Amino acid sequence: MDETGIAVVILAAGAGTRMNSDRPKVLHELAGAPLLHHAMRTAGTLAPDHLIVVTGTGAEEVERAARAFDPQVELVRQEEQLGTAHAVLQAQRILAGYGGDVLVLYGDTPFVSAETLGRMVERRAAAEIVVLGFETAHPDARYGRLVTEGDRLVRVVEWKDADATTRAIPLCNSGLLLAEAAFLFDLLREVGNANAAGEYYLPDIVGLGVSRGLRATVLRCDEAETLGINSREELRAAESAFQTRARALLLEDGVSMPAPETVILAFDTVIGRDAVVEPHVVFGPGVTVESGARIRAFSHLEGCHVSRGAVVGPFARLRPGAELHEDVRVGNFVEIKSARVGQGAKVNHLSYVGDAEIGERANLGAGTVTCNYDGVSKHRTVIGEGAFIGSDTMLVAPVSVGAGAVTGSGSVITEDVPPGALALGRARQVTKPGLGRRLMERLRAARGSRAR
Repeated sequence: MDETGIAVVILAAGAGTRMNSDRPKVLHELAGAPLLHHAMRTAGTLAPDHLIVVTGTGAEEVERAARAFDPQVELVRQEEQLGTAHAVLQAQRILAGYGGDVLVLYGDTPFVSAETLGRMVERRAAAEIVVLGFETAHPDARYGRLVTEGDRLVRVVEWKDADATTRAIPLCNSGLLLAEAAFLFDLLREVGNANAAGEYYLPDIVGLGVSRGLRATVLRCDEAETLGINSREELRAAESAFQTRARALLLEDGVSMPAPETVILAFDTVIGRDAVVEPHVVFGPGVTVESGARIRAFSHLEGCHVSRGAVVGPFARLRPGAELHEDVRVGNFVEIKSARVGQGAKVNHLSYVGDAEIGERANLGAGTVTCNYDGVSKHRTVIGEGAFIGSDTMLVAPVSVGAGAVTGSGSVITEDVPPGALALGRARQVTKPGLGRRLMERLRAARGSRAR
């Protein structure tokens, strides 16, 4: 026996045929992240000795997604989908000799909370097998039923195999199960498939364990936590449930949202107290907004950090790597990516700032563009403290503008600008007195002759 902690096995092998999709079910997104990532994130709160994902349908794609979330994840494949007991059994080669407990989760069940998993771990002190159950408000719901005697769990009966009396039991099986590894795999090898579905059911280990004298018990949770996603409609309902709950939590935490029902949040959105989020803002994954910031209407944020007192938008887009320091101002129709914008700096409307370092109190006029891509590689632009970039300036990277320097409006800057200097990079204006009027008269006359 090597460790004595906990290992988590996440089942993610199913095809999800009701999704009617070429994509594996666990990779469909909820709140900006694959369903699988929700399960992995919650499992991670237990700091498990092993985090194992069992793949099957679309195995390579699912494995890539799992590694993207946690490069240390351990992966096994269920080549044939023969049931949940068979799926967990695939993890034995990793957990051979493991002396801790094994918690089984599902990659399509995103709402089980970290608190509930913690309670399951605590309950293990009183029983060798812990099953997560819930009371259903729908007597005809086709969940497996938990048969109990007092506080003991006796067996789990799948809906297809249950008689009318068993189906009338309101206590249902969520599928989540916690047991000691030392006997879990022994019990799994004893599970048969003499049932209506012809599958090897994981919950059958309860009856087998009880017959050996082991104690099994039920930990109850709210039915909403056990929601599994099997269809597009269930995914839509889950998204709605997530957004409603996440918005309510932010409001409770002191975030102002005048029209919260229009704000879309990601699974990991963090917003500080007294921040203001105006209507129709969309948060992708990886966003932190500090206290007192304001995100104005119709903005889209992803993979970015907005510091205290900053104002973003309306109609702004912050892409991954955007780092806004305190009191930054980002105007409407501005896009920023992979750029640090220093304290008090302003990036005014219709500008694009990518792969850049913007100094404190710098002012980027309307239509400023950092030309960061040469068709092959990206290059960086550095703008110093207090620099003033005139409207419609094109900064052709790699290039730097020194502290306190100024660029003339409409300039194309291709060389470094020293601190305090003025840089102009445009053709000299030529003015022809009277020619504008004569030109317009000629054009109008030509149009009139064509009309005749």
